[in-house]
Amino acid sequence: MRYVMIITGDESNWFGDDAPADLMDQVNTWWEKWYEAGRIAKGGAELAPANTAKTIGRSPDGRPTVTDGPYLELKEVVGGFIILVTDTIDDAVNVAAGWPGIPLGDRVEVRPVMER
Repeated sequence: MRYVMIITGDESNWFGDDAPADLMDQVNTWWEKWYEAGRIAKGGAELAPANTAKTIGRSPDGRPTVTDGPYLELKEVVGGFIILVTDTIDDAVNVAAGWPGIPLGDRVEVRPVMER
């Protein structure tokens, strides 16, 4: 089955001056381990900082309206997603539990992909 691993956290842990210098090395090591094991599917994406986003919503008259940045002013934002391929959600959680950003405060959600 396919699962999406959604990574959320405080962007300053990824892009700020306090971000660990070796964080990307840790991420690359984690990625290589699970990709070589066949647990990561091609696809997924690392996202640019939230302040580069545009949000589309509905105006009071029902027409689309576009605003700069994320809709909600949150400290935690979605930083990226990875598509996992495992037999069960417990296997997917096992893969996701080793995400290097978790000790920094990142949260990882694992959700099954709808197969229609």
